[in-house]
Amino acid sequence: MKKMFLACVAALSLFGLSACGSPANAIDAAHNSRNSIDWAGVYSGVIPSASGSGINVEIVLNNNGTYNISYQYIDHPEDIFSESGNFNWNSAGSAIKLDVKDLPPHYQVGENMLIQLDMAGKKITGAFADNYILTKVYE
Repeated sequence: MKKMFLACVAALSLFGLSACGSPANAIDAAHNSRNSIDWAGVYSGVIPSASGSGINVEIVLNNNGTYNISYQYIDHPEDIFSESGNFNWNSAGSAIKLDVKDLPPHYQVGENMLIQLDMAGKKITGAFADNYILTKVYE
């Protein structure tokens, strides 16, 4: 009886260990922001500005790979900068790069949000990092 009990414990242990390394626990590289979420739509938020109260930003992402972006300084509402063009996804399908000239081009795409990245495509860190998140306002 004792041998049968030990055999059962050993079998269960092996089964448990094999389950830990199963593909179900691994990250599925086929699922990413590009193909797993409804990313097309209008995103809006206020990002910090070097001088003033901030910048209203609106980005429209279209399913056909085009975008519209507009910047409006809160302290100077008459000054609106806008641009349209194409965007491309990174190889991981997690971020896009707009073909803008003088504005930040990199954004990480998340569920109902865009996170502005730095000019090199890296996450912005520090005390104001959360101020670079644009939320999806409608599709």
